[in-house]
Amino acid sequence: MKVQTLDRIAKVVLGKLWSSLKDMLPIILVVVFFQAVVLRQPFPNLGEVAFGSLLVLVGLALFVQGLEMGLFPIGENLARSLARKGSLFWILTFAFLLGFCTTVAEPALIAVAAEAASIAATANLIDAGQSSMDSYAMGLRLSVALSVGVAILIGVLRIIRGWSISLVIISGYVLVMLMTIVAPEEIIGVAYDAGGVTTSTVTVPLVAALGVGLASIIRGRSPLLDGFGLVALASLLPMIFVMGYGLIIF
Repeated sequence: MKVQTLDRIAKVVLGKLWSSLKDMLPIILVVVFFQAVVLRQPFPNLGEVAFGSLLVLVGLALFVQGLEMGLFPIGENLARSLARKGSLFWILTFAFLLGFCTTVAEPALIAVAAEAASIAATANLIDAGQSSMDSYAMGLRLSVALSVGVAILIGVLRIIRGWSISLVIISGYVLVMLMTIVAPEEIIGVAYDAGGVTTSTVTVPLVAALGVGLASIIRGRSPLLDGFGLVALASLLPMIFVMGYGLIIF
């Protein structure tokens, strides 16, 4: 019995590793081709590169398994339970807090905010002191997190009310273009990048699971047609909010 259990575990682990390897294979082939054929140079620190790639492979397999076992089910179950409860207030509160809390903890956002603060200080846009840089970076992070919270709230309302996703997205991008005209040049690039870093490892799985779970429990809604689109809103609103933050700071 123990041998059969170990065999099953080994097959599952190897299957996950093989799936991750197939996902990484195009990247590996591109890097090897340019290093060996175009540059015609040996890999620097080949041992470290190989070991690092192995860690990425294992990490990717564990991450995907964690999503399947934890984040996706809990996001869908919470959405369904709140929908059955029938309280619009709690559904919207959960949507906002989910977007805010997952975004403010995003490693990519923390890194981009710190880099933006450093560049702003170098360009004399803010004081070069550490406290000023920390304050600017935290303000940027909170602006983005607030925007994602509002975006998820609007997305949940769209699912509940049956609003057209194309109308919501087009209206949002019209507002982005208008904000780009009036926003300070120093913040526009940061704002556009902020729209990308918000949709990262923590936010996307929970947000997608929330939309699918909510759409699957509400009568007349399709998980395929109505459950997706929250991530698009989570990428859109940070651009607007960060440009607004720039108008205040600069």
